[in-house]
Amino acid sequence: MTLRIVRLGSPRAKDEGLRIGTVRRPPRGVPKAEFAAQDWYDVWYPNLAPSTELVKQAQEATTPKDWAAFARKYRAEMAAPDNARTLDLLAALSHGSDFSVGCYCEDEAHCHRSVLRALLAERGAIIKAG
Repeated sequence: MTLRIVRLGSPRAKDEGLRIGTVRRPPRGVPKAEFAAQDWYDVWYPNLAPSTELVKQAQEATTPKDWAAFARKYRAEMAAPDNARTLDLLAALSHGSDFSVGCYCEDEAHCHRSVLRALLAERGAIIKAG
C-alpha cells in the first residue's frame, strides 16, 4: 500500500487508487462529471492547496530564494491544526491504502507537490517513488 504524488491530468498508474486533487481551483473547461474519467481527480480537497496569495507567489518565484520563501509559508499554512491533522491522516492511510494526491503543475520541483511530499514523508507516509 502506498501514496503517490502525481500530476493531475496525467494517465493513472496501475493500482494508483483514489486520486485527490490538492488544488485551489477545479480544472477549467472540464465538466465536473468528467473530472475522474479524464484523470484529473476523484475527490477535490483544496484544503491542502496553498492559499491564493501563495499560489501567486509560487508562480512568480524565479530564484531558489523565492522558492524557499514560498515553501516556508506553505509549510506554515500546513501547520495549522486542521491541515496538520489531514496530513497525519493521509500519512497513516498510506500504510493500508493505495491513493494519490496531486496538482496540475508540470514540474514537481516548482510545485507545492514537492513540499507536500516532504511534509507527508516527515509524518511517516509510505510514498511510492516516481
